[in-house]
Amino acid sequence: MDTATPAVTVALHDGTSVIASSGQVDARRHGELLLPAVDRVLAEAGTKLDAVTGVVVGVGPGPYTGLRVGLVTAATFGSALSVPVHGLCTLDGIAYAAGQDGLEGPFVVATDARRKEVYWARYENARTRTGEPAVDRPADIARAVAGLPVVGAGARLYPESFPDARGPEHVSAGALAALAAERLAAGRELREPQPLYLRRPDAQVPKNYKVVTPK
Repeated sequence: MDTATPAVTVALHDGTSVIASSGQVDARRHGELLLPAVDRVLAEAGTKLDAVTGVVVGVGPGPYTGLRVGLVTAATFGSALSVPVHGLCTLDGIAYAAGQDGLEGPFVVATDARRKEVYWARYENARTRTGEPAVDRPADIARAVAGLPVVGAGARLYPESFPDARGPEHVSAGALAALAAERLAAGRELREPQPLYLRRPDAQVPKNYKVVTPK
């Protein structure tokens, strides 16, 4: 599952292939959409939640509010089912999906970080990220990524900085699950399911607020 982008996406993978998936794009309803999506995927696959043997969750980078919905839900499932919970960089899932669509590297993945910025990372190919994800203004990195295809919603939002925009725009849980299954089968360890925020949350306690006490 992943809620790090405007997409609320869930998939069920049997270790070989995706057997059911769901995806909806709505940046403001992650909490409302995620659990019904899990129910739909399980129903489509004809299975129950207690058959799940592991959980993979996108850890971002992404906005604080949306991202924590997926992470908290994944942690709850892991605890309730006594199964491992694995984290995976959301940008890695988008890169992997781009590779499945036929894109060959090198290329860049960029998602919307709001505040006129993007979360981004450079890839040698669909399975190999070069360096850690970052958050920057598109104009500040345009020269560094010039000539490279840029995958993701961030590319389409800023065509003046990323003229060679490619799909997919958002992460797919099916691609995330397939990449995780591939890495686990190869004996590679995945990330801890901890959020990759890259900056402070938008919502903060106001400074110097007035305290009201009864007389």
